[in-house]
Amino acid sequence: MQKHTGAGRRSLRRRFGRTAATLSLLTSVACTSTQAPATLSDAANPDEVTVATWNMCGVRQWSCEGTGSPKDKFEQLRTLAGEFGVRVLLLQEVCSDDLLSSARRLGTEWHSVFEPYADVDAAGRGTPVDCTGQGKGRAGYGLLAASRLTDVELVPTEQPTVGLHRGILCARVPAQGLRVCNAHISLRESDDKHPEWDFRDDQLSSLVASAATDARTVFGGDFNAPPPVGTGNTSAWIWPAEAYTTYRECDQKGDSRVGHPTHQDGSKIDYLFTLLPRTACKVVDTKASDHRPLVMRVNRPAAAPTAPAPGVSTSG
Repeated sequence: MQKHTGAGRRSLRRRFGRTAATLSLLTSVACTSTQAPATLSDAANPDEVTVATWNMCGVRQWSCEGTGSPKDKFEQLRTLAGEFGVRVLLLQEVCSDDLLSSARRLGTEWHSVFEPYADVDAAGRGTPVDCTGQGKGRAGYGLLAASRLTDVELVPTEQPTVGLHRGILCARVPAQGLRVCNAHISLRESDDKHPEWDFRDDQLSSLVASAATDARTVFGGDFNAPPPVGTGNTSAWIWPAEAYTTYRECDQKGDSRVGHPTHQDGSKIDYLFTLLPRTACKVVDTKASDHRPLVMRVNRPAAAPTAPAPGVSTSG
């Protein structure tokens, strides 16, 4: 995947408001716990639901040539669904046709939504990124669930003026009683015109603000940033105050921000947060990506009316 390893710095850009993605294609296809969660070896029960986030490294031109074939990546998805009981997946760097194929192969109850990445030029024109090699379709991020997805929403957030637009995609999963938000946060220095600008703080703030509209939200994804710990961590300032306090991260223990590594370089850059009580958490080994899936089990929330979140709504 595209991974930046340089030191972070406070954003120097002026606050010019929310910059919506130039290309927005939504495709729809038919009580906090302060204790460390258990492992997923414990049997789940009907009162719990399991969610995972995984950067699949399916865009082969982004240094993903040696991370397994589309078949290998599908087998990992099947393992997550079968062995670990995952019912909802937040996926990044996935090819659109591969996502559709995976949903069909997993079974008729599985549904997906997809949002393409856009490469934006100096004139503000967005071009979708095509997958190359064995990957099929456009490159993007999406949701995959073992039930219908509704109220699909692309959350507005600041994006580079020139360069790659990622984003935040949310949806409700009525069968599981959840709302989920999948975020692929920009790399630092991702604006080709203004490399000194850092968008991660605004994007994370937009993500947390969207999660606050429904207490049953599970949100996470590839944040392209380490946890806010360590004296030499120059990216700690990007994190909203609510992270790790109001919301708890998958394998958070007490007030600690340290989590298990999710990237092959030994860093943690993939996250799952929620207000719901966590009952299990695991980082799953895989040879099908440079990221390892992060899997979290939570108590299934009781049904309760909530105000609809603003934005585009699509049923699948």
